[in-house]
Amino acid sequence: MPYINGLGKYVPEKIIDNAYLEKLVETSDEWITSRTGIKRRRMAAPDEITSDLAYKASLAALHDSGRNVTDITHVFVSSATPDALCPITACVLIRKLGIKGVMAFDCNAACSGFVNALQLACYTAKADPNALILVVAAEIMTRKVDWSDRSTCVLFGDGAGAVLVSQNLPPDPKGFTAEIKDILVDTDGEFSELIAIHAGGSREHYTVGTPVNREYFIRMEGREVFKQAVRSMTSASQTILERNGLKIEDIALAIPHQANDRIIQAVGDRLNIPEEKLFSNVSEYGNTSSASVSLALADARNAGRMPAGSTVLLTTFGGGFIWTAALLKII
Repeated sequence: MPYINGLGKYVPEKIIDNAYLEKLVETSDEWITSRTGIKRRRMAAPDEITSDLAYKASLAALHDSGRNVTDITHVFVSSATPDALCPITACVLIRKLGIKGVMAFDCNAACSGFVNALQLACYTAKADPNALILVVAAEIMTRKVDWSDRSTCVLFGDGAGAVLVSQNLPPDPKGFTAEIKDILVDTDGEFSELIAIHAGGSREHYTVGTPVNREYFIRMEGREVFKQAVRSMTSASQTILERNGLKIEDIALAIPHQANDRIIQAVGDRLNIPEEKLFSNVSEYGNTSSASVSLALADARNAGRMPAGSTVLLTTFGGGFIWTAALLKII
């Protein structure tokens, strides 16, 4: 299987704490913390767009790996909040990186997008052993929430994470390095209406002068999403462990999608993962959609939670529904 060599992250400077939200909607720090585990989230500056976040995370990943931007052959950007419907964010990113003549591709698989894009990068690396694929997950979710809707505005934040993927490692790899042992991706469109942003595409008809309405912002059926998220991430994790002949005891760290603390803990409980092996940074960033797991991976690495030789389990769940699991062997 291909390798990750190079890991970077970027989060905006502005911090939105729960006290700030108390001024916008009927809520409190205690209410938000007890139900979600979220204390803070980051918000992009007014002049920042998704490709800006992706660019900074990409530079961090390149610096970590010691590779040059001119080594990149493919750029895959995962985002549910792209700069625009057209042009794709990957094309804007390669312009900012100062490169041309590479494959550029956007992937929108909501909160599961990073692992989806990672799987596509693995396929690409196998087909082209000389490829160096930049995989970036970047989101500005704070522009897709209705700030008068307490059920969603307390959950989401902005950020980006990036990795470099190749079939073969350089002779002297630097920075974060891991073998991608296996990836599982599954879907069920039956539940596609439970998490949705309906306007902005072809579903909602609009003309010049059409007012921005509720359909332009994320809506979510929280209770049903909770049940499906826990069930799906648990099942995906069990399946990928079984098909690789592993047990939970063999996992050094599990990094679930950072949706909220209740989902993270429920997945941990279902899988019997000890607290010390379950990673969470949701208190600091909230739900950053597809950037969630890449940010958590970077923070876990910085905290020394993934020593060489350890096996790390990733699992995600997002609108669609799409859910994933991946196994990484840290080198």
